[in-house]
Amino acid sequence: MARIAGVDLPKNKRAEIGLTYIYGIGRTTAKSILKKAGIDVGKHVGELNDEEVAAIRAIIQADYKVEGAMRSEVQMNIKRLMDIGCYRGLRHRKGLPARGQRTRTNARTRKGKRKTVAGKKKAIEKK
Repeated sequence: MARIAGVDLPKNKRAEIGLTYIYGIGRTTAKSILKKAGIDVGKHVGELNDEEVAAIRAIIQADYKVEGAMRSEVQMNIKRLMDIGCYRGLRHRKGLPARGQRTRTNARTRKGKRKTVAGKKKAIEKK
Protein backbone atom coordinates (compact mmCIF):
# COMPACT_ATOMS: atom_id res chain seq x y z
CA MET A 1 0.00 0.00 0.00
CA ALA A 2 1.54 3.29 -1.11
CA ARG A 3 0.98 6.15 1.32
CA ILE A 4 1.74 9.61 -0.07
CA ALA A 5 0.85 12.95 1.56
CA GLY A 6 -1.18 11.15 4.23
CA VAL A 7 -3.39 9.36 1.68
CA ASP A 8 -3.47 5.60 1.04
CA LEU A 9 -3.45 5.04 -2.72
CA PRO A 10 -5.52 2.11 -4.05
CA LYS A 11 -3.30 -0.82 -5.17
CA ASN A 12 -5.45 -1.99 -8.07
CA LYS A 13 -5.55 1.37 -9.93
CA ARG A 14 -3.01 2.73 -12.40
CA ALA A 15 -0.50 5.14 -10.86
CA GLU A 16 -1.91 8.04 -12.91
CA ILE A 17 -5.40 7.48 -11.46
CA GLY A 18 -4.16 6.55 -7.98
CA LEU A 19 -2.38 9.89 -7.55
CA THR A 20 -5.65 11.75 -8.17
CA TYR A 21 -6.89 10.45 -4.79
CA ILE A 22 -4.62 13.12 -3.28
CA TYR A 23 -6.43 16.47 -2.90
CA GLY A 24 -4.84 19.00 -5.24
CA ILE A 25 -3.61 16.49 -7.84
CA GLY A 26 -5.58 15.89 -11.02
CA ARG A 27 -4.89 13.79 -14.11
CA THR A 28 -2.56 16.29 -15.80
CA THR A 29 -0.53 16.90 -12.64
CA ALA A 30 -0.35 13.15 -11.96
CA LYS A 31 1.05 12.54 -15.47
CA SER A 32 3.69 15.25 -15.04
CA ILE A 33 4.73 13.86 -11.62
CA LEU A 34 5.16 10.35 -13.05
CA LYS A 35 7.09 11.75 -16.03
CA LYS A 36 9.48 13.62 -13.69
CA ALA A 37 9.93 10.46 -11.60
CA GLY A 38 10.54 8.39 -14.74
CA ILE A 39 7.70 5.97 -14.04
CA ASP A 40 5.43 4.42 -16.68
CA VAL A 41 1.93 5.98 -16.55
CA GLY A 42 0.25 2.58 -17.03
CA LYS A 43 2.00 0.96 -14.06
CA HIS A 44 -0.31 0.04 -11.18
CA VAL A 45 0.17 1.48 -7.69
CA GLY A 46 0.66 -2.03 -6.26
CA GLU A 47 3.57 -2.63 -8.67
CA LEU A 48 5.50 0.47 -7.55
CA ASN A 49 8.65 -0.29 -5.52
CA ASP A 50 9.85 1.73 -2.53
CA GLU A 51 12.29 3.85 -4.56
CA GLU A 52 9.57 4.89 -7.02
CA VAL A 53 7.16 5.78 -4.21
CA ALA A 54 9.92 7.78 -2.51
CA ALA A 55 10.64 9.62 -5.79
CA ILE A 56 6.94 10.50 -6.22
CA ARG A 57 6.74 11.62 -2.58
CA ALA A 58 9.83 13.84 -2.98
CA ILE A 59 8.51 15.47 -6.16
CA ILE A 60 5.11 16.19 -4.60
CA GLN A 61 6.68 17.57 -1.41
CA ALA A 62 9.07 19.84 -3.33
CA ASP A 63 6.85 21.18 -6.13
CA TYR A 64 3.17 20.92 -5.19
CA LYS A 65 0.78 22.15 -2.54
CA VAL A 66 -1.55 19.26 -1.61
CA GLU A 67 -4.04 18.09 1.02
CA GLY A 68 -4.17 20.33 4.14
CA ALA A 69 -2.20 23.24 2.70
CA MET A 70 -4.29 23.24 -0.48
CA ARG A 71 -7.59 23.00 1.41
CA SER A 72 -6.66 25.91 3.69
CA GLU A 73 -5.57 28.02 0.70
CA VAL A 74 -8.91 27.42 -1.06
CA GLN A 75 -10.81 28.32 2.13
CA MET A 76 -8.73 31.49 2.55
CA ASN A 77 -9.45 32.49 -1.06
CA ILE A 78 -13.21 32.04 -0.49
CA LYS A 79 -13.01 33.99 2.80
CA ARG A 80 -11.14 36.82 1.02
CA LEU A 81 -13.88 37.03 -1.63
CA MET A 82 -16.55 37.19 1.09
CA ASP A 83 -14.64 39.85 3.04
CA ILE A 84 -14.20 42.21 0.07
CA GLY A 85 -17.89 41.79 -0.75
CA CYS A 86 -17.52 40.99 -4.44
CA TYR A 87 -20.25 39.18 -6.37
CA ARG A 88 -18.61 35.76 -6.04
CA GLY A 89 -18.15 36.33 -2.32
CA LEU A 90 -21.83 37.24 -1.88
CA ARG A 91 -22.86 34.08 -3.75
CA HIS A 92 -20.66 31.99 -1.44
CA ARG A 93 -22.14 33.74 1.60
CA LYS A 94 -25.71 33.02 0.42
CA GLY A 95 -24.87 29.43 -0.53
CA LEU A 96 -25.79 29.88 -4.19
CA PRO A 97 -23.85 28.97 -7.36
CA ALA A 98 -20.98 31.39 -7.94
CA ARG A 99 -20.32 30.76 -11.64
CA GLY A 100 -23.43 31.90 -13.45
CA GLN A 101 -25.58 28.78 -13.29
CA ARG A 102 -29.35 29.13 -13.21
CA THR A 103 -31.11 28.87 -9.87
CA ARG A 104 -34.79 28.87 -10.84
CA THR A 105 -34.48 25.13 -11.35
CA ASN A 106 -31.55 22.87 -10.45
CA ALA A 107 -28.75 24.26 -8.19
CA ARG A 108 -29.89 21.77 -5.52
CA THR A 109 -26.35 20.90 -4.50
CA ARG A 110 -25.63 24.50 -3.44
CA LYS A 111 -29.12 25.40 -2.19
CA GLY A 112 -29.70 22.21 -0.19
CA LYS A 113 -32.89 20.22 0.24
CA ARG A 114 -36.09 21.81 -1.05
CA LYS A 115 -38.02 23.99 1.40
CA THR A 116 -41.68 23.74 0.50
CA VAL A 117 -43.56 27.04 0.42
CA ALA A 118 -47.35 26.93 0.72
CA GLY A 119 -49.08 28.15 -2.44
CA LYS A 120 -51.69 30.94 -2.57
CA LYS A 121 -55.31 29.86 -2.35
CA LYS A 122 -57.39 30.96 -5.33
CA ALA A 123 -60.14 33.47 -4.60
CA ILE A 124 -63.69 32.11 -5.17
CA GLU A 125 -65.48 33.97 -7.96
CA LYS A 126 -69.09 35.09 -7.21
CA LYS A 127 -71.69 35.29 -9.95
